[in-house]
Amino acid sequence: MEAAIRQRMNRQRTGETDGDVNVTQHLARIGVLGWTIITPPLGGLLLGRWLDHRWGTGVAFSAGLLMAGFAAGGWSAWKWMSHPHA
Repeated sequence: MEAAIRQRMNRQRTGETDGDVNVTQHLARIGVLGWTIITPPLGGLLLGRWLDHRWGTGVAFSAGLLMAGFAAGGWSAWKWMSHPHA
């Protein structure tokens, strides 16, 4: 009993948890994952539309940067999911 109390107090001092994750933490992680996936393609699309409008290239930059954004978002999500906190 004494050892458990000491261990708990040490964890409180260092900020460690027992490893249990509640529902709100899961929802926060899902939200971060969604933003990680969707932000790069949207940024690529916005930049591509601006470049296409500026140089009159149709949809060449939009399509290319959108695909590059999906690749970057997928890679970023993969790295985030493979991290130990996920």
